[in-house]
Amino acid sequence: MSLVLGPLLRHVDADSATVWVETASAAAVVVRAGRASGSARTFAVHGHHYALVEVTGLEPGSATAYVVEVDGQQVWPEPGSAHPPSRIHTLQPGRALRLAYGSCRVSAPHDEATHARFGIDALRTYGLHLADGHEAAPDLLLLLGDQVYADETSEAMRAFISARRDPDSPPGWELRDYEEYAEIYRLAWSDPATRWLLSTVPSAMIFDDHDIRDDWNISASWRRDMWATDWWRDRIVGGLGAYWVHQHLGNLGAASRAEDPLWQQVVAHEGPDELDLSAALDELVERADRHPTTFRWSFARQVDDQVRLVVVDSRAARVFEDERRSMVDDEEMDWLDRQLRGDVDHLLIATSLPFLLSPGLHHVEAAVEVVNGGLLGRHGRRVGEWLRRTLDIEHWAAFQEGFAQVGSMVRDVAAGRRGRAPATITFLSGDVHHSYLVEAEPAPDGPDLQGPGTGAASRILQAVCSPMRNPLPRAVRAGVRVAARGRARPTGRMLGRRVPPSPLHWRMTHGPWFENLLATLEAGPEGLRLTWSTGVVVDGDHERPQWQQVARVDV
Repeated sequence: MSLVLGPLLRHVDADSATVWVETASAAAVVVRAGRASGSARTFAVHGHHYALVEVTGLEPGSATAYVVEVDGQQVWPEPGSAHPPSRIHTLQPGRALRLAYGSCRVSAPHDEATHARFGIDALRTYGLHLADGHEAAPDLLLLLGDQVYADETSEAMRAFISARRDPDSPPGWELRDYEEYAEIYRLAWSDPATRWLLSTVPSAMIFDDHDIRDDWNISASWRRDMWATDWWRDRIVGGLGAYWVHQHLGNLGAASRAEDPLWQQVVAHEGPDELDLSAALDELVERADRHPTTFRWSFARQVDDQVRLVVVDSRAARVFEDERRSMVDDEEMDWLDRQLRGDVDHLLIATSLPFLLSPGLHHVEAAVEVVNGGLLGRHGRRVGEWLRRTLDIEHWAAFQEGFAQVGSMVRDVAAGRRGRAPATITFLSGDVHHSYLVEAEPAPDGPDLQGPGTGAASRILQAVCSPMRNPLPRAVRAGVRVAARGRARPTGRMLGRRVPPSPLHWRMTHGPWFENLLATLEAGPEGLRLTWSTGVVVDGDHERPQWQQVARVDV
């Protein structure tokens, strides 16, 4: 018996942890951590075998080495591993929370030629850094989208594709179905240093467009174009199904996971044969894509009285009605409204797409959205749609209704209208292939600012870390630097057309940085510490880059 992929340490709290694995065949999986243990039988999806094992009875604030057994045989740690034992680090109430986060990572070799093209893999380098004992592991690794690139495949992935189908037929070298997604996840998470990192640092994840396809759900016409092809159904069903298996399940704690209809089938299954979820999973995710209100990909974690983390799906729940566009639908907005509350020291809002872009980029996207809204008539709409797709006009600024609603919620939390105001409210994001820190304040002329509690008691921040490995072309960087200047002061009128007035004004205080980066955040009683770091090659050793800090900001 053997592992195909994993183990991945996923949801961890003060006394329990979940460990995810893919096995070579149907099996019973046991995880042992000191005196604590857990077991589960695998379930099947399209010929692959997975288990999510919950380990209970752990001590708060402990770090316990664990082993994985498959049908009674120990398969992890692997014999002769160069890395330390994988450990489960449980949370300790009252202790400052440390998390690492980033987005946008292509899977490619780690040699001089590949480094020249893609730069050094920040995630892998962080794994090497932790394995060498240079610092303690964080409490959480938050991956904010583009964990895999379904539309920009590597040589290894192309070899897999060409061995099973003709790449001269659509979708060409892009992924087609679940089988190809299973392989791209294996390639992304199998490097020894990355695999060890994911086995010992708890992780939470949310998708972005490249996990499915560039510009995923950018507009209603884009969706129509995709569904008009003969390959898109296999792609979206395979992509979302693979996301449910590889990413979504492990995001959830035991109580939330118990509410998932497919997980209920896994838990209830008692037969001697392995449960095959293939058909049920395909049906669930296709329905979720066509009718987003039937399933929620967003999730939230109340770490303790100090920190609440809210992770928002900014891709799959969008509204594309003729006269209305919003980043999330009404049901999702109601859910978000319930999550964005005070009574914690630090409120973290993770969304793959930055809520607050560079000032110049925000105004450009808002202007293109006005053109798409009919400012210049039917011809203008066609031009606007071309600009939207060509320039990736798809962030919160291009969905003004949702932007104004969420901004108003954040402003009210900061003013103490939704419980005790946190010390900080921080958006954590990726996507844009440059990193920066923005500070915002309530707009003095914003909506509904009459009465008590109108001033902000909280610091409002946007902290972006992108990419981990997929640098922005140098020709584009100058424009990004220009866009970072000045302040964003959306007024509620753009090109003569009324749009929802912005509840916030903001400016970039640090950055932009263009290296491949991974950020860390420490949230404690004294405030926040944000650090952005990268990998660098020392003495020509491309196999083992060194970890180097690029910027640190104390809030």
